[in-house]
Amino acid sequence: MRQAHEDPELLALVRRYVTPERRYLKLGGSMLRMRGPEYDRFVRNLGADAAVITANEITTLLEGGWRERRTAAWLVAVSRRTEFRERLGELLLASEVCCAGPSYCAALASFGTPRDSELLVAYLDRYLRRPDLAYDQTVAMGALLFLDLNLQEDRAARFLAPGGLWPQWLQDAPHMRETTGLASYVSGFRRVCAFVDECAEAG
Repeated sequence: MRQAHEDPELLALVRRYVTPERRYLKLGGSMLRMRGPEYDRFVRNLGADAAVITANEITTLLEGGWRERRTAAWLVAVSRRTEFRERLGELLLASEVCCAGPSYCAALASFGTPRDSELLVAYLDRYLRRPDLAYDQTVAMGALLFLDLNLQEDRAARFLAPGGLWPQWLQDAPHMRETTGLASYVSGFRRVCAFVDECAEAG
């Protein structure tokens, strides 16, 4: 993993794309709660940056820490850079850093193809077997259900069935005594994809 404080190339990209107006923090979800001129400016700037960032710059950001990876995933989503699909799937499966997984899931959900579903299934197959790990299982399941609805598929069914990995994980994971209904995650991804579309149009 590259560290911005010791990597001039990465640091320049962080200053250009990641830290202005604390973008990396707002991409954690607060962008959906912004209103008025602040929201309009955020959408416009994210769309503009997504339109000009190069593939090499995205690749470099994806080699950084969670802030860089989170930002890069959103720039990938907004710019429709589906050539990064497999890389995002690899990063999600590796789960090397905190706080970036939901952004990978958002990008995959926005791409909206059966292959994106397959990458989410691979993640769930691995991490629903690990009740000791509090990673992005609920977010990935929400993204998969969202794609199932849009693609008229049912890839989530085997996880959700009685005796499946999902109810077993909920039962065994000490941090999941209570969980928000999955419907709220599906609704959240609907809003996220609408946000991505809005940014793309602005850019």
